[in-house]
Amino acid sequence: MKAIVCVKQVPDTSGKVAVNPDGTLNRASMATIINPDDKNAVEAALKLKDATGCKVVVITMGPPPAQGMLRELMAMGADEGILVSAREFGGSDTFATSQILAAAIKKYGVDADDVVFCGRQAIDGDTAQVGSQIAEKLNIPQISYAADVKIEGTTVTVKRALEDGYMTIETQTPCLLTCIKELNEPRYMSIKGIMGCYDKPIAVYDYNTLKNDPLIDPTTIGLKGSPTNIFKSFTPPQKGQGKMLEGADKATCDELVAELQKKHII
Repeated sequence: MKAIVCVKQVPDTSGKVAVNPDGTLNRASMATIINPDDKNAVEAALKLKDATGCKVVVITMGPPPAQGMLRELMAMGADEGILVSAREFGGSDTFATSQILAAAIKKYGVDADDVVFCGRQAIDGDTAQVGSQIAEKLNIPQISYAADVKIEGTTVTVKRALEDGYMTIETQTPCLLTCIKELNEPRYMSIKGIMGCYDKPIAVYDYNTLKNDPLIDPTTIGLKGSPTNIFKSFTPPQKGQGKMLEGADKATCDELVAELQKKHII
């Protein structure tokens, strides 16, 4: 049994966000973090490993520096890492990304008792589309918004979060689950894990590794093969400093009214 976890390195939105002329994010110029929901997916896989002894494999698509993120997840307890990286994959939207990740997962191999975990959504796109699209392209059942997961043999029971309650769904492996933050509390890296993470293997899948898969069609991957095009992307301007008015007399009220009239609020 394997737990395969799709993870993404995303910009740290607490810092400065830079945008390229074509509307894509300039990721090379920004600090990055592990996508928060993906850490919940990793924790779900590690809990499964604690219970069954299964192998946990983390997979990401990104530039070579994303290996550092995979090492961090290995320090948490993951056993192997796969970096999917090629210039041909750059600029992919959710459709193209799911094509590439599904091909990479097929390349690694999905067995009858495996579970694929994804985070609910990434904070840089907020689409919540990639996980479900991967499941469709792998032709395996999917359950999204997992708030509780129980796995017994090949039977997977999930409490799925809805807007006004929960739904309990049962399926069979292999399957794909997308995880929400309420599912668990991600663990920290351990000292033993940090010391041993560089002894664990990371495979690199480039374009040549995956090009024979039917999903890797040059017309449906990368920026040119993405059906979603960004019309405009920009960093919002910083709000100016506010003006404080003190006092409760008529002069202060008149000043407030004058300011509101100047801004055409009244």
